Amino acid sequence: MSRRAFMKKHILCLGDSNTHGYCADPADCADGGIRYNEEERWTRLLGKKLGEDYLVIEEGLSGRTTSFSDPLYEGLSAVDYINPCLKSHEDIDLLIIMLGTNDSKDRFSASAPCIALGMSRLVKKAMTTDCWGGKTPNILVIAPPPIGEGVLTSPVAGTMGTGCVEKSRALAKEYETVCKLLNVHFLDAGTLNCEFNQIDFMHLTKKGHSVLAEALSSLVPSLTAL
Repeated sequence: MSRRAFMKKHILCLGDSNTHGYCADPADCADGGIRYNEEERWTRLLGKKLGEDYLVIEEGLSGRTTSFSDPLYEGLSAVDYINPCLKSHEDIDLLIIMLGTNDSKDRFSASAPCIALGMSRLVKKAMTTDCWGGKTPNILVIAPPPIGEGVLTSPVAGTMGTGCVEKSRALAKEYETVCKLLNVHFLDAGTLNCEFNQIDFMHLTKKGHSVLAEALSSLVPSLTAL
């Protein structure tokens, strides 16, 4: 009997606060807290849409970067975490990575091309991790929706810095180039009209989570068909 006869397809979602489900506006969250619940965040919605043959695994952490170590908070570099993360959930059928927003913070002094190099490093490390069950590594990189200009006058303006909007807008093009070179899948979430809140202008609303889940529910089956 093959593995596929009894094990669900494992879809691992590696991301930052938008994968964790951070809610900047408690009025938009059913529970009135700082995290969207299991009926609201995109990872859980995606799992429900894909059905019982899939296991969607949440690996979201607020502040996470592709490869940059944060001088203020420890453990936020995805490169440092990717190996144990993948190994703990093997076999992996599809790894979805949506990172880059935090890399745009001024304190990292990283241009969009440098952030893309961080993504390239992360993808390469994932590809060489023994977690794919003998299959070809299967990775989808999502360029996060670009940060809205309202962030520059928001409560987080000081920690994000003045260059974050411009850098986040340039990520999709840079990521697409990386994905073509590495032969992995690419999605520009900036084309999906995923709604941001009007408080910090970089976190998805409940509607934004739903839009992202809907788009991925149409895409993921084709990426995991084999």
